[in-house]
This record gives sequence, structure tokens and C-alpha cells, in this order.
Amino acid sequence: MTFDVHELDTFVLVGSAVTLLAILAVRVSFRVGMPSLLLYLLMGVALGEDGLGIQFEDAQLAHALGFAALAVILAEGGLTTSWREVRPSFRLGVLLATVGVATSIVVVAVAGHYLLGLPWELAVLLGAVTSPTDAAAVFSVLRVVPLPRRLVGSLESESGLNDAPTVVLVTLISTGGLADHGALGAAGIVVWELAVGAVAGLVLGFGGAWVMRRAALPSSGLYPLAVMSFAFLAYGVSNAVHGSGFAAVYVAALVLGNSELPHRVATRSFAEGVAWLAQIGLFVMLGLLLSPGRISLQTVGLALAAGLVLTFVARPLSVLASALGSGLSWRELSFLSWAGLRGAVPIVLTTIPLSEDVDGSGRLFDLVFVMVVVYTVLTGPTLPTVARWLRVARRSEPRGLDLEAAPLDRIAADLLQVTISPVSRLHGVEVGELRLPVGASVSMIIRSGETLVPERRTVLRHGDDLLVVTPRKLREETEARLRKVSSGGRLAQWLQPPEGRGG
Repeated sequence: MTFDVHELDTFVLVGSAVTLLAILAVRVSFRVGMPSLLLYLLMGVALGEDGLGIQFEDAQLAHALGFAALAVILAEGGLTTSWREVRPSFRLGVLLATVGVATSIVVVAVAGHYLLGLPWELAVLLGAVTSPTDAAAVFSVLRVVPLPRRLVGSLESESGLNDAPTVVLVTLISTGGLADHGALGAAGIVVWELAVGAVAGLVLGFGGAWVMRRAALPSSGLYPLAVMSFAFLAYGVSNAVHGSGFAAVYVAALVLGNSELPHRVATRSFAEGVAWLAQIGLFVMLGLLLSPGRISLQTVGLALAAGLVLTFVARPLSVLASALGSGLSWRELSFLSWAGLRGAVPIVLTTIPLSEDVDGSGRLFDLVFVMVVVYTVLTGPTLPTVARWLRVARRSEPRGLDLEAAPLDRIAADLLQVTISPVSRLHGVEVGELRLPVGASVSMIIRSGETLVPERRTVLRHGDDLLVVTPRKLREETEARLRKVSSGGRLAQWLQPPEGRGG
């Protein structure tokens, strides 16, 4: 098969049109509170054999491209994750990604075999591919719901970490490795690959940060490329030594994203753009791979039944098993259970048995596709309502905006944009009464569209937007002080109200 310049012209025309349409669709998905992946999947179906007639049935190519896209998405997730915010709930995220995934696999596999009548191999595969949550699906919805950091951190770390063990397990099942090594042997392989991947990620992450701090590249645009290259180098090195590439790329990106590197904002913006492009291509490709004519009423019924088990039995049990001793309330546990959205990851994982020609893999792909679409439509838009009903949504907190970090670390600083909400007790407080840490200051106030440079006696008002400049090492202390004053007013220093309730 050849690919000439005329085919390139057609590819560019169709590809650019689909990409632009997909980008514009993001706005629609945000308005209705639905993950954009559903729109992209439907676009792929519309372009496919039962729509415009584009034929795509290469499962091995879909498998390879799917893994490449997941690596990009995980790299972006690591680069944009704040370790300071995730650290308190990282342990729960790890447990959800390991103990929680194992619990979910067992529950769904047993139900798939005894209730749905699937052969054991397909039942276990169904449990394995549907157990991991999808970061893109979860956070496209959670962006509109202000949640406590421990819930966001748990969901974020879970979504970043749970792909790695499930990829290893699904591969072992599809290639016959589970039968050859047994359950204990397979568990040992999973643990080994995760450990190797984590070590590779740490080494390449810290090594890459050391190099980037000392490299004086001639163009700022080269820094994002170099950082992403280090993350993918971790992926490649880990796979070369039989480790988990997905664990490696996420850990390396997490280290790089939280290091004091030049042009951090530009790097994160570049990573977000590349990740969006990867998501669009991935979801459209998966939609193309579907043949709607194959989907029968029986497949729809099995998908609905499997989704019920996963949503109302497996996910709650996995959260309970992982959260023992975490101190989370029943309201928070309930929200974690409901927020376990599945997205592209389960569908991508089904391309592994498809590429290995596992018996019934086509049926599994159709079942998982229908289940993901139906239950994402049902659960995604309800997350804001469920958060309010369970009373786990919090009022807005100061939003931090990182400044560009110049190559000289000594001038690194952060900019906090703080909006004073109608219920905040910052109203009536003078700038001097904020008593921010030495070195931090309110540099500008935007009030009713007008800007003013504040003095110590300037009084803050509801609706004001503050720009607070702080040395990066004082950012956490500055945010904590702002939240305290927002909750307790000018007497916060003595009242010491609980953190996290300001706005």
C-alpha cells in the first residue's frame, strides 16, 4: 500500500476539518457537563463504515495508536498534577489503583460468568478492561465541580496510576500468560513491572529535571519538547527492560511537572494541547473501529447489566476496600464511587485481545463500547448534582497561576488570582490586615472592570479580583493565610478556623 501526495491532501483536508469540529465540540460538552469523549466517539462512528463509509478494521494498528495516545495523556496528567495537592491523598489513590482494581475485577468477572453467562476468559477480561477509571473522562466533568483537594487528589492519582496494572493483566490474559504462570505468578509479574516502571520514571524524571535546569536552550519552544521527550524516554526505557511503560511515563512526568524548571507554564500548555490532540485522534479512531451493524439487542442487554454491576456493586466495594482507615465520610466515599467514570481506557484495553485474536474479543469490544457510552451519559452529567446533594462540593478557593519560571531559579515566583465571593469574609478587610508572609504582596486589584494598585489601607470588597505575588516557596503558606482570612475575617489569626472553607 502506497501513500502519495494526493492521499496526503485528502488526509489533511479531512483531518483538519474533523479536528476543528472536535475542538469546537469541547464547548458544547462543557455546557452540558458531559465528557467530550462521547462526542468524539460518535464522530468516529459517523465517519465509519455505517456513516461516511471510511473502513478501519486494523485491530493491531488501533492497539498501537491507542497505547501511544494513552502515553501522551498520562504524560500530560503527570505534568499538570500538583504533587503538593495530591500528596495527602496519594496513598488512597494508589490503593484505588491496585486493591480497588483487583476488587472490581473479581466482582465483575464473577458476575460476568455466573450472571451474564460469559466464558471465564471473557468474564475476567471484562472485569480487567472496565475496572480502571479514565482521567480524561473524570476531569472533563470535575472541572465544573469545586471539590475538596483530598477527593480531587484521590481521583487524579487513581486515574493516573490504574492504567499500568490493568494493561499488564489484560496482556497476560490475552497472550495466555495467566494460564502459564498462574494467579500468583501473574500477580508477581504485575508487581515487578510496576516497580520497574516506577523506578525508571523516578530516575528519568529526576535526571531530566537536573539536565533541564542546567541546559541553556536557544529557544523557549524547545523546553516543552525536551520535557515531553524525557517522559517518553522513561516509557521506552521501562518497556525495554520489561517494566510498565505507563507507570514510568506518569511518574517521570509527575516529577518533571513538579520540579523548578524553566518555562513551566509553556510546557504545561504544550502538554495540554498535545493531550487534547491525542484524545481527539484516539476517540475518533475507536469510533471508526466500531461496526454498529454488529451490535444486537443481546449485546445492549449484556452491556447494561454489566454496567449495573460495575457502577452499583464493583465500584462501591472497591472504594470501601481501598478507603479502610482513610477517615473519609460516607458522603465522600459515595461520591468517589459515583465519580469512577470510564472513558477511552476500557475501549483501548479491548484492542489488546482483538489484536491477539482472542475468541469472543469482537463481542467484548462491542459490549464495552456500548457500556462506556451509556453509563458515561448517565453518570457524567449528574456529578455536579450528586456533589451538591452529598454536600461534598466546597466554595471556591484561591486559584494559583504559575508564572513563567526563568532559568535563574532565584527569581521563580507564583501569581495567585483570588476572587472574593459574596460569602467571603475578606470583604471589609484592609490589605495590610491580611498579614501575608513576608515577601508576598497584593500587587493589583480589579474592581468593576477598573484596576488599582493597592495600599495598606485599601479595603477589599465582594467581587474584587486580587493578584497576589508570592515566592514559590511561600505559596502554600500564602494560600493558607488567604483561606483563613476568607473564613474568619480579620480575626482569623486568633480564631484559627478550619482550612479549606474560604472563598
